Amino acid sequence: MNRLEKVVDAVRRISKEEILPRYRNVERQRNRDGSLFTEADIAVQDALKEALPSIHPVPLIGEEMEEAKQTAIWDAADELWCVDPIDGTSNFVNGIPFFAVSVALMEKGKSVLGVIYNPVSGEMFSAEKGRGAWLDEESLPLRHSPGRMKGAIANVDFKRLPKDLAARLVFSPPYTSQRNFGACSLEWCFTAAGRFDAYLHGGQKLWDYAAGALILEEAGGILCTMDGDDFWESPPWTRSAIAAGNRELFEAWRNWIRGTDTA
Repeated sequence: MNRLEKVVDAVRRISKEEILPRYRNVERQRNRDGSLFTEADIAVQDALKEALPSIHPVPLIGEEMEEAKQTAIWDAADELWCVDPIDGTSNFVNGIPFFAVSVALMEKGKSVLGVIYNPVSGEMFSAEKGRGAWLDEESLPLRHSPGRMKGAIANVDFKRLPKDLAARLVFSPPYTSQRNFGACSLEWCFTAAGRFDAYLHGGQKLWDYAAGALILEEAGGILCTMDGDDFWESPPWTRSAIAAGNRELFEAWRNWIRGTDTA
Protein backbone atom coordinates (compact mmCIF):
# COMPACT_ATOMS: atom_id res chain seq x y z
CA MET A 1 0.00 0.00 0.00
CA ASN A 2 1.50 3.35 -1.03
CA ARG A 3 1.41 6.57 0.98
CA LEU A 4 -1.68 8.02 -0.68
CA GLU A 5 -3.62 4.78 -0.18
CA LYS A 6 -2.67 4.80 3.51
CA VAL A 7 -3.96 8.35 3.93
CA VAL A 8 -7.19 7.47 2.11
CA ASP A 9 -7.72 4.47 4.40
CA ALA A 10 -7.00 6.52 7.53
CA VAL A 11 -9.40 9.30 6.54
CA ARG A 12 -12.17 6.85 5.69
CA ARG A 13 -11.71 4.94 8.97
CA ILE A 14 -11.59 8.06 11.15
CA SER A 15 -14.67 9.48 9.44
CA LYS A 16 -16.59 6.29 10.13
CA GLU A 17 -15.52 6.20 13.77
CA GLU A 18 -15.63 9.89 14.73
CA ILE A 19 -17.94 11.77 12.34
CA LEU A 20 -20.85 9.63 11.23
CA PRO A 21 -21.96 8.61 14.77
CA ARG A 22 -22.18 12.33 15.64
CA TYR A 23 -23.84 13.52 12.42
CA ARG A 24 -27.16 15.27 13.25
CA ASN A 25 -26.45 14.53 16.92
CA VAL A 26 -23.87 17.05 18.11
CA GLU A 27 -23.80 20.41 19.90
CA ARG A 28 -22.12 23.44 18.37
CA GLN A 29 -19.59 25.65 20.14
CA ARG A 30 -17.64 28.79 19.25
CA ASN A 31 -13.91 29.45 19.17
CA ARG A 32 -12.53 32.77 20.43
CA ASP A 33 -12.56 34.11 16.88
CA GLY A 34 -16.25 33.25 16.55
CA SER A 35 -15.77 30.26 14.25
CA LEU A 36 -17.96 27.24 14.77
CA PHE A 37 -16.67 23.89 16.04
CA THR A 38 -17.99 20.69 17.62
CA GLU A 39 -16.63 17.77 19.61
CA ALA A 40 -16.44 15.93 16.30
CA ASP A 41 -13.94 18.48 14.94
CA ILE A 42 -11.69 17.92 17.95
CA ALA A 43 -12.03 14.12 17.84
CA VAL A 44 -11.19 13.95 14.13
CA GLN A 45 -8.20 16.28 14.49
CA ASP A 46 -6.84 14.22 17.40
CA ALA A 47 -7.27 11.00 15.42
CA LEU A 48 -5.53 12.47 12.36
CA LYS A 49 -2.73 13.79 14.55
CA GLU A 50 -2.11 10.22 15.69
CA ALA A 51 -2.56 8.49 12.32
CA LEU A 52 -0.84 10.74 9.78
CA PRO A 53 2.67 10.98 11.34
CA SER A 54 2.78 7.19 11.36
CA ILE A 55 2.39 7.35 7.56
CA HIS A 56 4.89 10.18 7.09
CA PRO A 57 6.63 11.46 10.25
CA VAL A 58 6.27 15.24 10.03
CA PRO A 59 4.38 17.79 12.19
CA LEU A 60 0.69 18.54 11.76
CA ILE A 61 -1.23 21.81 11.55
CA GLY A 62 -4.96 21.60 12.23
CA GLU A 63 -7.71 24.19 12.08
CA GLU A 64 -8.64 23.62 15.72
CA MET A 65 -5.13 24.39 17.05
CA GLU A 66 -4.33 27.72 18.65
CA GLU A 67 -3.07 30.26 16.15
CA ALA A 68 0.30 30.67 17.86
CA LYS A 69 0.96 26.93 17.60
CA GLN A 70 -0.09 26.86 13.95
CA THR A 71 2.32 29.69 13.16
CA ALA A 72 5.19 28.11 15.09
CA ILE A 73 4.82 24.80 13.24
CA TRP A 74 4.53 26.52 9.84
CA ASP A 75 7.65 28.63 10.46
CA ALA A 76 9.75 25.71 11.70
CA ALA A 77 8.85 22.83 9.36
CA ASP A 78 9.80 22.32 5.70
CA GLU A 79 7.27 19.46 5.57
CA LEU A 80 3.97 19.19 7.40
CA TRP A 81 0.47 17.76 7.36
CA CYS A 82 -2.32 20.34 7.06
CA VAL A 83 -5.80 19.19 8.08
CA ASP A 84 -9.31 20.53 8.34
CA PRO A 85 -11.08 17.91 10.47
CA ILE A 86 -14.53 18.98 9.30
CA ASP A 87 -14.69 21.58 6.55
CA GLY A 88 -18.24 22.90 6.44
CA THR A 89 -19.00 22.61 10.16
CA SER A 90 -22.14 24.75 9.81
CA ASN A 91 -23.47 22.27 7.27
CA PHE A 92 -22.48 19.37 9.53
CA VAL A 93 -24.32 20.66 12.61
CA ASN A 94 -27.43 21.56 10.59
CA GLY A 95 -27.67 18.17 8.93
CA ILE A 96 -26.69 19.43 5.47
CA PRO A 97 -24.72 16.61 3.81
CA PHE A 98 -22.04 18.84 2.26
CA PHE A 99 -18.94 18.74 4.46
CA ALA A 100 -15.61 16.96 4.32
CA VAL A 101 -12.39 15.90 5.96
CA SER A 102 -9.45 17.59 4.21
CA VAL A 103 -5.83 16.41 4.47
CA ALA A 104 -2.78 17.75 2.64
CA LEU A 105 0.92 16.96 2.84
CA MET A 106 2.92 20.13 2.15
CA GLU A 107 6.57 20.63 1.28
CA LYS A 108 8.10 24.12 1.46
CA GLY A 109 4.67 25.75 1.39
CA LYS A 110 3.24 23.76 -1.52
CA SER A 111 0.95 20.74 -1.42
CA VAL A 112 2.24 17.43 -2.78
CA LEU A 113 -0.60 15.15 -1.63
CA GLY A 114 -4.26 15.85 -1.01
CA VAL A 115 -7.25 13.84 0.22
CA ILE A 116 -10.79 15.19 0.66
CA TYR A 117 -13.63 12.92 1.81
CA ASN A 118 -17.35 13.50 2.22
CA PRO A 119 -18.45 10.87 4.77
CA VAL A 120 -22.15 11.14 3.83
CA SER A 121 -21.82 10.74 0.06
CA GLY A 122 -18.80 8.46 0.38
CA GLU A 123 -16.95 10.39 -2.34
CA MET A 124 -13.17 10.32 -1.91
CA PHE A 125 -11.16 12.89 -3.89
CA SER A 126 -7.39 12.53 -3.96
CA ALA A 127 -4.26 13.66 -5.77
CA GLU A 128 -0.48 13.50 -5.72
CA LYS A 129 1.80 16.06 -7.30
CA GLY A 130 2.61 15.01 -10.86
CA ARG A 131 0.44 11.89 -10.72
CA GLY A 132 -3.08 13.14 -11.42
CA ALA A 133 -6.31 13.42 -9.44
CA TRP A 134 -9.15 11.01 -8.80
CA LEU A 135 -12.67 10.64 -7.51
CA ASP A 136 -12.49 7.19 -5.96
CA GLU A 137 -10.94 5.14 -8.82
CA GLU A 138 -11.97 7.47 -11.65
CA SER A 139 -9.54 10.02 -13.10
CA LEU A 140 -10.53 13.69 -12.95
CA PRO A 141 -12.05 15.64 -14.56
CA LEU A 142 -15.29 13.73 -15.06
CA ARG A 143 -16.57 16.46 -17.37
CA HIS A 144 -14.65 19.06 -19.39
CA SER A 145 -15.56 22.71 -18.88
CA PRO A 146 -16.45 25.03 -21.77
CA GLY A 147 -13.87 27.45 -23.12
CA ARG A 148 -15.94 30.56 -22.45
CA MET A 149 -17.95 31.98 -19.56
CA LYS A 150 -21.26 31.90 -21.41
CA GLY A 151 -22.88 28.63 -20.39
CA ALA A 152 -20.54 28.13 -17.40
CA ILE A 153 -21.56 27.30 -13.83
CA ALA A 154 -19.50 29.17 -11.25
CA ASN A 155 -19.07 28.62 -7.53
CA VAL A 156 -18.81 32.06 -5.90
CA ASP A 157 -18.52 32.94 -2.20
CA PHE A 158 -19.94 36.49 -2.14
CA LYS A 159 -19.44 37.35 1.51
CA ARG A 160 -15.65 37.71 1.28
CA LEU A 161 -15.48 39.65 -2.00
CA PRO A 162 -14.89 43.39 -2.44
CA LYS A 163 -18.26 45.14 -2.63
CA ASP A 164 -17.75 46.49 -6.14
CA LEU A 165 -16.88 43.06 -7.52
CA ALA A 166 -19.80 41.44 -5.70
CA ALA A 167 -22.15 44.04 -7.19
CA ARG A 168 -20.86 43.37 -10.71
CA LEU A 169 -21.41 39.65 -10.20
CA VAL A 170 -24.96 40.22 -8.97
CA PHE A 171 -26.07 42.62 -11.69
CA SER A 172 -24.04 41.53 -14.74
CA PRO A 173 -22.51 38.07 -14.17
CA PRO A 174 -20.52 36.60 -17.07
CA TYR A 175 -21.61 33.03 -16.26
CA THR A 176 -24.96 31.32 -16.72
CA SER A 177 -25.49 30.00 -13.18
CA GLN A 178 -23.94 30.39 -9.72
CA ARG A 179 -23.64 28.20 -6.61
CA ASN A 180 -22.12 28.31 -3.11
CA PHE A 181 -22.46 25.30 -0.79
CA GLY A 182 -20.39 26.31 2.24
CA ALA A 183 -17.45 23.88 2.20
CA CYS A 184 -14.35 25.15 0.40
CA SER A 185 -12.63 21.79 0.11
CA LEU A 186 -15.54 20.19 -1.75
CA GLU A 187 -15.99 23.28 -3.90
CA TRP A 188 -12.40 22.86 -5.11
CA CYS A 189 -13.13 19.19 -5.82
CA PHE A 190 -16.35 19.91 -7.68
CA THR A 191 -14.44 22.34 -9.89
CA ALA A 192 -11.75 19.70 -10.44
CA ALA A 193 -14.43 17.19 -11.40
CA GLY A 194 -16.13 19.56 -13.85
CA ARG A 195 -19.30 19.88 -11.81
CA PHE A 196 -18.43 23.58 -11.50
CA ASP A 197 -16.66 25.29 -14.37
CA ALA A 198 -15.25 28.29 -12.50
CA TYR A 199 -14.48 29.18 -8.89
CA LEU A 200 -14.08 32.42 -6.92
CA HIS A 201 -13.40 32.94 -3.23
CA GLY A 202 -12.29 36.15 -1.54
CA GLY A 203 -10.24 34.64 1.29
CA GLN A 204 -9.54 31.09 2.48
CA LYS A 205 -7.48 29.76 5.34
CA LEU A 206 -4.55 27.42 4.71
CA TRP A 207 -6.54 24.27 5.52
CA ASP A 208 -9.39 25.39 3.25
CA TYR A 209 -7.29 25.26 0.09
CA ALA A 210 -4.26 23.06 0.82
CA ALA A 211 -5.70 19.78 -0.48
CA GLY A 212 -8.34 21.14 -2.87
CA ALA A 213 -6.05 23.43 -4.85
CA LEU A 214 -3.70 20.51 -5.54
CA ILE A 215 -6.60 18.28 -6.61
CA LEU A 216 -7.76 20.95 -9.05
CA GLU A 217 -4.27 21.44 -10.47
CA GLU A 218 -3.74 17.72 -10.93
CA ALA A 219 -7.10 17.50 -12.72
CA GLY A 220 -5.83 20.04 -15.26
CA GLY A 221 -7.38 23.15 -13.73
CA ILE A 222 -5.72 26.57 -13.55
CA LEU A 223 -5.69 28.87 -10.52
CA CYS A 224 -4.38 32.16 -9.16
CA THR A 225 -5.35 34.73 -6.55
CA MET A 226 -7.23 37.97 -7.15
CA ASP A 227 -4.01 39.99 -7.13
CA GLY A 228 -1.30 37.47 -8.05
CA ASP A 229 -0.75 35.00 -10.86
CA ASP A 230 1.22 32.46 -8.78
CA PHE A 231 -1.30 30.98 -6.37
CA TRP A 232 1.26 29.15 -4.22
CA GLU A 233 3.43 32.23 -3.67
CA SER A 234 0.68 34.29 -2.05
CA PRO A 235 0.58 34.80 1.75
CA PRO A 236 -0.51 31.43 3.16
CA TRP A 237 -2.87 32.23 6.02
CA THR A 238 -5.60 34.01 4.03
CA ARG A 239 -5.58 33.47 0.29
CA SER A 240 -8.12 34.42 -2.37
CA ALA A 241 -8.80 32.07 -5.25
CA ILE A 242 -9.72 32.36 -8.92
CA ALA A 243 -9.88 29.02 -10.74
CA ALA A 244 -11.36 27.24 -13.72
CA GLY A 245 -11.27 23.85 -15.36
CA ASN A 246 -9.15 24.83 -18.37
CA ARG A 247 -6.83 27.66 -19.39
CA GLU A 248 -9.11 29.34 -21.92
CA LEU A 249 -11.97 29.58 -19.44
CA PHE A 250 -9.61 30.56 -16.63
CA GLU A 251 -8.17 33.48 -18.57
CA ALA A 252 -11.62 34.79 -19.45
CA TRP A 253 -12.77 34.45 -15.82
CA ARG A 254 -9.61 35.97 -14.30
CA ASN A 255 -9.65 38.92 -16.72
CA TRP A 256 -13.33 39.61 -16.05
CA ILE A 257 -12.76 39.57 -12.28
CA ARG A 258 -9.76 41.88 -12.55
CA GLY A 259 -11.69 44.20 -14.83
CA THR A 260 -9.47 43.76 -17.88
CA ASP A 261 -11.94 41.85 -20.03
CA THR A 262 -15.71 41.49 -20.34
CA ALA A 263 -15.54 37.67 -20.90
